[in-house]
Amino acid sequence: MTHNALANPLNRRALLATLAAGPLALASAQAQSPFPSKPLRIIVPFTPGGSSDVLARAIGLELGKAFNQPVLIDNVPGAGGSLGADRAAKSPADGYTLLMGHIGTLAINPALYPKLPYDPQRSFAPVAWIARVPNVLVVNAALPAHNLKELIALAKARPGQLAYGSGGNGSAAHTTMEYLKMQTQASFLHIPYRGTAPSVTDLLAGQVQVLFTGIPALLPHIKAGKLRALAVSSPRRLALLPDVPTVAESGVAGTKGFEADQWYGLAAPAGTPADVVTLLNQQVNKALASEEVRSRLAAEGAEATPATPQQFAQLIAREIPRWAQVVKNARISVD
Repeated sequence: MTHNALANPLNRRALLATLAAGPLALASAQAQSPFPSKPLRIIVPFTPGGSSDVLARAIGLELGKAFNQPVLIDNVPGAGGSLGADRAAKSPADGYTLLMGHIGTLAINPALYPKLPYDPQRSFAPVAWIARVPNVLVVNAALPAHNLKELIALAKARPGQLAYGSGGNGSAAHTTMEYLKMQTQASFLHIPYRGTAPSVTDLLAGQVQVLFTGIPALLPHIKAGKLRALAVSSPRRLALLPDVPTVAESGVAGTKGFEADQWYGLAAPAGTPADVVTLLNQQVNKALASEEVRSRLAAEGAEATPATPQQFAQLIAREIPRWAQVVKNARISVD
């Protein structure tokens, strides 16, 4: 079309309409593309090998099969999971980027980090509650405490002398034990380590006497008789440790209704379309119903927890104020 032809207003309008039709047609075609039409990504805010990573890979494998699309695992550790969670929160809200969240990133971190760069409720659309991992309260086998009542009595008789280990300030093992202390008014000395493994090593050596953490790191030593399991944090006994009572069963004052399991779930950036969230939730729950996935979770000491996005959102809403109270009461701060 020549310059003179463009001088005609009718021709100019026709050209503009033609140019506009291209991106509009493309947008329409994209809107109609079935989800997912490209690979998905699950951000794990911790290093490879931990429970968050194992669960993400188990679920990612099943989502990949269901959607016939690769599901990439992206480990983004740092700041107690906050770096990875923030990256997920700021990703496009299209369902292609998900966060493997857990009790720390979605419930405890708001109280630990005053300048948290994301909001666990406003920054995310809960997708699926995947699993809970009960914590087990164990002592060195040489300690003269054979149940929770005896341990609490011993701690009150020797205030501040019994030491408990954790994977670090603000870790699940730290906050869980502080919750037990708050409920029972018992006194224990906290010794933070750089990870769960060294805390278990020192417990076995008798450098610390108590540990309250996830079952996978403890089970072999319990079975070998090197550690004595006194109680579990879940509302019911565990199939792996059927003879170990729950904390709530102990009869210790302040422990009625005690529950302090670690939990894990998928979240998408806020604003992700509801139909995409629903589809993801349905496929995750379908995976959690399979024996293969349940076996994989059981190997991590995890129990599958299929639920709706709304139920997962309610869990997060309940947990945030509860752990904020524990952090405040114990004056927990991170390094």
